[in-house]
Amino acid sequence: MAFESEERPSQSINKFESMLKTDDVYFFDAEDFEEIIHHYLNHGKIALAKKAIKIGLKQHIESISLKLLHIEVLVFENNLEIAEQMLDELQLLDSANEEIYIQRANIYSKKDNHEAAVALLNEALSITNESFDIYSLLGMEYLFMDDFKMAKESFMKCVTYDKHDYSALYNVIYCFEFLEDFEGAISYLNDYLDNNPYCEVAWHQLGKQYFEKRMYPEALTAFDFAIISDDSFMGAYFEKGKVLEKMGKFEDAIENYETTLQLEDPTSHAYLRIGRCYEKLGSDDMAKHHYYQTVHEDPLLDKGWLVITEFYYKREEYTKALHYINKALNIDSDNPEYWKKCGKIHVALKDFDNADMAYKQAIDSGSFELETWLNWANVSRMAQNYDTAIEILSQGSQFHPESAEIAYKKAGMYLMLGDKINGRIALMKALKENRNQVALFETDFSQFSTIAWVQELIGT
Repeated sequence: MAFESEERPSQSINKFESMLKTDDVYFFDAEDFEEIIHHYLNHGKIALAKKAIKIGLKQHIESISLKLLHIEVLVFENNLEIAEQMLDELQLLDSANEEIYIQRANIYSKKDNHEAAVALLNEALSITNESFDIYSLLGMEYLFMDDFKMAKESFMKCVTYDKHDYSALYNVIYCFEFLEDFEGAISYLNDYLDNNPYCEVAWHQLGKQYFEKRMYPEALTAFDFAIISDDSFMGAYFEKGKVLEKMGKFEDAIENYETTLQLEDPTSHAYLRIGRCYEKLGSDDMAKHHYYQTVHEDPLLDKGWLVITEFYYKREEYTKALHYINKALNIDSDNPEYWKKCGKIHVALKDFDNADMAYKQAIDSGSFELETWLNWANVSRMAQNYDTAIEILSQGSQFHPESAEIAYKKAGMYLMLGDKINGRIALMKALKENRNQVALFETDFSQFSTIAWVQELIGT
């Protein structure tokens, strides 16, 4: 397993790199070669690692550790058959070497045989006391298998070995979250903080769990402790801002978001949230300014264009809203939410042809919600294309066969066409399916409520 990368190259690494610049060949101990190879692997310099392995094996032809590093590189490069052959040879020489089992496990993992990988890692655990890295690998294998309970237990052992292994700590909390065990995550983090009271990472994660549980005062306290532990922790300020937003303290939220802009390079997400806070405070000019800052910072952030669209839509500036929803669609033309918003804007502009096209695109992009079908049918109704509205409602009923609203609207559309026979049949069917929602018909098609046979059917 690769060591942690060094901040500065050691004397051995400097000596090796000096050798590469000349035609000289220097002698290194096998341990020096291991250090050199680990250094290059940790820094992603695979070509130099392979060169060190080649020279190292020439000088130390029997070194099992160097051969294992050679195998590690082969596995990384997907040369799995050669790696397996070498492992077979090494196992005959040193069957009690846990690294052999680890590399075999890596091979099985690459082949998506995660059960076999877990079995091999457990064998490795049985023959070594240095199990920290193995538990980390086990945790990842269990994640591949969607066994979040076992993954959580494995990563917990990593944290037990090293309380500063924040990668493992994040994975523990990820497993709790996936299992929707927020109470368990809160309990685990509080126990962790009892022994590590100044760990900003744990306070930050605890705050996020409280936020999920809508325990906003507790979340705020946790983020405050994260900031006390590290007053440059940008993530804590950002999450604290989100909590303050939920609590309606928009000015305080803005202050925290602005702190994130001072700590690191400005982010589009911070500008977006500041803009929303100003909008809720009724400061439209400041809201608009920050929304534009959002898309200036990240022109590809479609949410930025969408929030500007919403800003103008709410103020009935539909031409501007249309301009900005088109910006969002240029970035993500497969997003049904954008097409639905585009449809609403075209309806507001009384451009029913383009509204019809937008809702069709929303459906084609996967928006099969009841509201989408109803809104699309209403576009055809406003354009007096009642036949088309009936077709749309018929399609929608395939996805929502029990929808009373579709049934009553369909009856009304037949009556709008003057088709009393199909109107009567459709209304009878709607009443049979859900008589309690007859008010849907009476509200939407009140002009027909005075017809005698309609009154007879609906019982008024």
